[in-house]
Amino acid sequence: MTVREANMNPEVLLCKNCWKWEHLVGVCRIQGSKCIKCNSPHQTVHYCEFAWCCMANGKTNLPRLETKKGKPCPYSFKCLNCKDNYQANSMEYPFWKHCFNKEWYSKEYAKIQDNQKTSIRSVVNSNQS
Repeated sequence: MTVREANMNPEVLLCKNCWKWEHLVGVCRIQGSKCIKCNSPHQTVHYCEFAWCCMANGKTNLPRLETKKGKPCPYSFKCLNCKDNYQANSMEYPFWKHCFNKEWYSKEYAKIQDNQKTSIRSVVNSNQS
């Protein structure tokens, strides 16, 4: 008997560089990588070293203590795509729940593309005014 690695669904595109749906790392337009938790320009493995919430800051109204090394961050962040209470790679994310439903996925992917076109048009129109 031969056991082979299975590809879950090659049509579900999640970039592990910027954590946006609709493309893969090979065609990502950003340089470097972004943290899936805080969307800052560092890899997620370096989150506690560079994230604003894990660094000590005594100058704010509510002073923040540094998160101790090896301890989890006490803050939770929203999905970079839909702003809901999970991360883009979470199984709670609707794209993962529906990844084998091609009809649902195609419809949602079309919405993303329409939203991008609309936002690009609005920027172009505001620059022309």
